[in-house]
Amino acid sequence: MEFVLDGRRVYAGTGGRVGDPAAPVVVLLHGAGMDHTIFAAQARALAHRGRSVLAFDLPGHGRSEGPALASIAALAEWVLAAASACGAERFRLAGHSMGALVALEAAARGGARVEALALIGFAPEMRVHPDLLAAARAGAPMAVELMTGWSFAAAGQLGGARMPGVFLPGSALRLLERADKESLAADLAACDAYRGAADSAGRIRCPVLLLLGGADRMTPAAQARSFAPRFADARVSVLPAAGHLPMIEEPGPCLAALQEVL
Repeated sequence: MEFVLDGRRVYAGTGGRVGDPAAPVVVLLHGAGMDHTIFAAQARALAHRGRSVLAFDLPGHGRSEGPALASIAALAEWVLAAASACGAERFRLAGHSMGALVALEAAARGGARVEALALIGFAPEMRVHPDLLAAARAGAPMAVELMTGWSFAAAGQLGGARMPGVFLPGSALRLLERADKESLAADLAACDAYRGAADSAGRIRCPVLLLLGGADRMTPAAQARSFAPRFADARVSVLPAAGHLPMIEEPGPCLAALQEVL
C-alpha cells in the first residue's frame, strides 16, 4: 500500500492482504540498505494468521521517497507518525538490525502504543568500521560485499535456502546493490552514532523478544543476552544455525518465535 507522509510517498508491504481494521497491527522494520521484502515470508504468514501487517520501506529505501533520515531518533519518530497515518494507534513492533534500534527507540517513545516488541539481530551498540563507512559514502561495491559476507552463517554462505535454486548471499547482495547509496551511508552512520539503548530499554514496559542468530558475526548474540535484563519483561530466543539474517536463513523458526510475541 502507498500513502503520503509529510508530503512524501511511503510504501508499506501488507503481506498480500488488505489489513482488517479490527485485527491487531504488526509493524515490521528492515535493516540498513534493505527494504520491506526482507520480511516477505513473515509478513505473508502473519497477514494470513489474523494480523494486519505494515512492513514499511523507511524513507529513501525501496519504494518510499527520500531522503533517508540521519538518526535512529528521527527514524523512530517517523515510524510512530507513519503508523498513525495508517490508522494504527496501537501496534506490535519488530525490527531487524538497524530496524531493531529504530524499533527500540520507537517503543520507548511510543509508550502504551507499542503492545509488544521483537528485536532481531540486535545489539545495543552497532559500531561500524571506518573503512565500511568510507566505502558506503563513496558508493564502493566493497560496502555491500562486506555486509553480505558477514551476514550469513556457514550454511548460508554455501546456499542454505529452504527452497531449491535460491542462493541466499546472492539474493542479499542484489537487494543491497539496489539500495540508494546515500541512504546506505546514512543508515550505517546512524547505527554507528546511536548510544541511547540503555535509556530506552529502561522506559519500555511491554513484552520484549530478543531474537538472535547463534552464528551472527555482525551482532553477536552474547551482546544482546547481557543487555536483556535492562528490559522489564524480556525473553531471549537464539536460532543456533542462523547468522545476521534469520528471516531468510531460518524463515520457519523465525516466524514461530515472532508469532509468540506478535
